Amino acid sequence: MSRAFNFSAGPATLPESVLLQVQEELLEWQGERASVMEVSHRGKAFIDCAAQTEADLRNLLGVNDDYVVLFLQGGATTVSALLPMNLARADQAGEYLLTGHWGEKALENAKASLRTHVVASDKANAYRNIPELSTWQRAGNAAYLHYTSNETIHGVEFANIPEAGDVPLVADFSSNFLARPVDVNRFGMIYAGAQKNIGPAGITIAVIRKELLGRHERNLPPIFEWQNQAKNDSMFNTPPTFPWYVVGLVLKWMIAEGGTEVFARRNADKAGLLYRTIDGSGGFYRNEVAVAARSTMNVPFMLKDEALDKAFLAESEATGLMGLKGHRALGGMRASIYNAMPLSGVQALADFMRDFAVRHG
Repeated sequence: MSRAFNFSAGPATLPESVLLQVQEELLEWQGERASVMEVSHRGKAFIDCAAQTEADLRNLLGVNDDYVVLFLQGGATTVSALLPMNLARADQAGEYLLTGHWGEKALENAKASLRTHVVASDKANAYRNIPELSTWQRAGNAAYLHYTSNETIHGVEFANIPEAGDVPLVADFSSNFLARPVDVNRFGMIYAGAQKNIGPAGITIAVIRKELLGRHERNLPPIFEWQNQAKNDSMFNTPPTFPWYVVGLVLKWMIAEGGTEVFARRNADKAGLLYRTIDGSGGFYRNEVAVAARSTMNVPFMLKDEALDKAFLAESEATGLMGLKGHRALGGMRASIYNAMPLSGVQALADFMRDFAVRHG
């Protein structure tokens, strides 16, 4: 077996040590004589696993007791549809700051249950930048201001937390969750699908300020009511136990490696190497995102001639570099360099890119 460097945007690469531990424990977990996928979520072994995972997440992210931490099903897309129901009264508005596809998706999901207002959008510029604060137009009677911290498709990332004033700030952190330290206290809620940076597909984490729950004055189906999940430790119904377990292993790996400050430095080094390779190619490769808004997690880039795309993908995969095809909305290439991607993987990609440019330039 020869593992490739996996640059897929999600489901994405996981730490090899975590995968090996999963392999070792797959048939018999924690002395239970069964797989973690087979034991009851109500049993002591899994309840202890879930509690430790939450404790490790709170440790890594710096989450205090003012917040609940939920482990939910349905992906970040489902959470984005449920958040207006759970955080806003019917007479309020949801504010949305748009910097790419996933911000648009969250906006569309909210429209069915709430009046929405676009504070600012870079769509006219093909989502290559973050709108200047001076262009924002705020709504009255807003329940929250939502933004996407890192746009996986367009490769646009907020370097700083935007100011929301007195309105609770809500952020989709799916593709840069735990990639750097974040002051959670600035937020009313953050959420993230696990499959990009901290685990396999099937579980989504939501960190919500307690005082925001239950203020919506709506009659929701019990399963959609986040207060019910909070009261039941995310086990109001059967949770996705296997992804939850793997997320726990990834969090332990991150703690052992030194936490979010260490990963922030590593991620900056990886992104810097890749952007230098693109910018130093003499135009053979290009990234069209404004430099200040470039993502450290997802790096889209184009070749000088799209006729070379197939050759680039075929040759890179043969070299052991997989998952580089760009999203269909943009075309070109995209390298996702999440926490689990080692610097050696990005170095291998940079070396290949320089060699390819020499041979096809």
